Amino acid sequence: MQRRRGLWLVFAVVLFGLAAWLMLSGQGEEEAPPPPKVAFPNRLRPQERERMEKRRTYVLPVVDAGTAVEQKPVRPRDPVLAALPRGKGKTAMVIEANAIRHSPIGELLLECLMNRGGEDLARFKQETGVDPLQDLDRLVITDDGVIVSGNFGDKRLKDLLSSRGSTNYDYGDEARLFEPQFERNLPDGGVARRRGPQVGLWNDQMLVFGRSPDRVKEVIDRVEGRGPDEPPVISEGSTYGEMYGVISVEQLKKMFPSEQQELAAKLAEVAENVELHVDASSDFAMTAQVTGPNADKVTDLGKSLGGALSLARMKAQAEGEKELAQLLDFAKVRPDGDEFKLELAVPLEVIKQQLAFCREQQNAQSENPQEASPTP
Repeated sequence: MQRRRGLWLVFAVVLFGLAAWLMLSGQGEEEAPPPPKVAFPNRLRPQERERMEKRRTYVLPVVDAGTAVEQKPVRPRDPVLAALPRGKGKTAMVIEANAIRHSPIGELLLECLMNRGGEDLARFKQETGVDPLQDLDRLVITDDGVIVSGNFGDKRLKDLLSSRGSTNYDYGDEARLFEPQFERNLPDGGVARRRGPQVGLWNDQMLVFGRSPDRVKEVIDRVEGRGPDEPPVISEGSTYGEMYGVISVEQLKKMFPSEQQELAAKLAEVAENVELHVDASSDFAMTAQVTGPNADKVTDLGKSLGGALSLARMKAQAEGEKELAQLLDFAKVRPDGDEFKLELAVPLEVIKQQLAFCREQQNAQSENPQEASPTP
């Protein structure tokens, strides 16, 4: 999970970073030709609103204050959103794993996954009782760790978390914490001990992975109504798309390579945060909403970016860079006061072309099973 947990986040940031880098490589504000029709995520759709309402499943326990005053009814809430960080300058990206799994893009990725690691997936399911293709709902990436929601009530998973010298104990109303320790024999006969990722299991439906027990406890406290009374960084109204969330400017700066630190500094100077939404229900379409305290600077940044994208598209077409031209065909900037939206997309047909090797490899192995070499 440590190697793959940021795959979708990195992909989205790479798209955003590509467009921003192009801003520095060209000047001008020529109008871009109308892009082909792509459905970009901009608001809650009916099915997403229904999904949002169904996820209000947790009601905070009512504390009896010993008075005769009638208690107001407590509104159920989504425990995953309640688990998110609070305050400005935080990062939280939600990946709708189940929705992506059943999308056309998800089917293509699953085909590659099963071709390359189907046996590993089956072994994981056997050892933990968790089927990643059926039991996972959402994956949340934050500054302090990872939150996974789904069905985690199988005894095999709890036995695995309790093994290897793990200390485990109940915490709060519905959680159990696991603090694994790993041992390794040293050449001189000694034993090296280290602590593994700290894990919290809440109500058999949420796994929390953190760098320390305190980080995990903070997440559980937020779910169960303890701690700061601030709204989560992602509101219910922003839960649209198959991937959505907020990336702090400081986190974005860390993701830029060393040769693009000038761009990172410029973005940090203008923007306050970046809100991302990705629609993977058909094409891969992304909107990045950039906001900042200075409307003039944000507007100038958006206009410069829009003009540079237009020039870059014409350059790619003239030089025969087909794949880059296809990406830039769908790129557009929409300024709006103290914010602007950057739209980028990868059409489904392009994704199919890029993942065609999986099907070709699978067909080759089916026709010549003994000649097929193992996939690295």
